[in-house]
Amino acid sequence: VGPPGGGRVVPRHLARVSVFDSAVQGGDAAWEGLRIYNGKIFMFERHLDRLFSSARMLDFKNVHSRDEIHRAVFSTLAANGMRDNTHIRLTMSRGEKTTSSMNPNFNVFGCTLIVLAEHKPVVSVATYDNSKGVGLVTASQRRNPPSCLDSKIHHNNLLNNIIPKIQANNAGCADALMLDIEGFVSETNATNVFCVVGGAVLTPTADACLPGVTRALVIQLCEENGIPCEVRRISLTEFVAADEVFTTGTMGELTPVVLIDGRPIGNGVPGPMCARLSQLFKTLIDREGYYTPIPEF
Repeated sequence: VGPPGGGRVVPRHLARVSVFDSAVQGGDAAWEGLRIYNGKIFMFERHLDRLFSSARMLDFKNVHSRDEIHRAVFSTLAANGMRDNTHIRLTMSRGEKTTSSMNPNFNVFGCTLIVLAEHKPVVSVATYDNSKGVGLVTASQRRNPPSCLDSKIHHNNLLNNIIPKIQANNAGCADALMLDIEGFVSETNATNVFCVVGGAVLTPTADACLPGVTRALVIQLCEENGIPCEVRRISLTEFVAADEVFTTGTMGELTPVVLIDGRPIGNGVPGPMCARLSQLFKTLIDREGYYTPIPEF
């Protein structure tokens, strides 16, 4: 935790930022989720590309260098002895302010970097049941359009996601399916979403959703393996009537969706396309160029 050149590793119960930090003052931060598999950080550089892109779009100043982030992540993993079944939430805020304000002119200390590493295997995360599948409920809130707050900025101002998540919790569902302001499916409150119709894989455009790293890999896998794949606007009706639906994300990989608004998807059980793509996805973990090895410690 700390500004450029001033970070330190601290025990979990002592990890903290200033009450004047921009993340506290206004959710003024960007973040990435990283998955650790058997001594490798999967898609580390692509996640950093997106973090730096978010920082540029938010006009952050005095940003940590890529090398500083590498060292911070490796040091945190080494301090915890973590090399597998680990998830990292990597956060970069605009930094500490000189006074309470939303004005970035009061940020003079540089950005704050937080490396939060936890032992968290995919199968242990309750929201993602990749064997039995999960249920979704359609959220009443709409996903932010770029005209309001562009979801391509992977920011920490997450109330647009948290309120639908509360609705999902109250409905006894894993997550909430979010529509854009025109009524087309965007994503869930936490993941990208795909449907399968007649052997073809479909996913919404990224007009009002985060173009996720795992989403891009699934599209790539379809192209590599001759699976028809289309990126277009998709209605809620099409999702409910689909043969299969599944979500994608760094935390849960590919998760089958078996219910939407209490209605079964397909046969109401995980389908063969999700299973096939899940197996193909696992081959990427060890593919050269898709991971960053963790130094020995």
